[in-house]
Amino acid sequence: QVQLVESGGGLVQAGGSLRLSCAASGLTFSSYAMGWFRQAPGNERKFVAGISWSGSGTNYVDSVKGRFTISRDNAKNTVYLQMNSLKPEDTAVYYCAAAQSMVVVRVSPAYWGQGTQVTISS
Repeated sequence: QVQLVESGGGLVQAGGSLRLSCAASGLTFSSYAMGWFRQAPGNERKFVAGISWSGSGTNYVDSVKGRFTISRDNAKNTVYLQMNSLKPEDTAVYYCAAAQSMVVVRVSPAYWGQGTQVTISS
């Protein structure tokens, strides 16, 4: 079955950096657009960044533009989220997701990971 396994979360101070990874199995990874979402306590899960199957296309929510970078390695079946200049408001559980296109991954992914906690202290 399809599995998406996130890693790389943790506790860092404001201004620091983290790199999240999401390893995929059970699907033809290079055929799927991938996305990162986050959910803060008491809030709904929200889209953060997406990347096309080839990696040539990316998009971001405005609040992370210039700070976060999504990338992928199709040879390793892995998608990454490099997060720099982290702020306390970036604190959330971060999830990766997969779908057939960048449009769909943003609104209705077919597959989800279990999430990884990111906590930013002020």
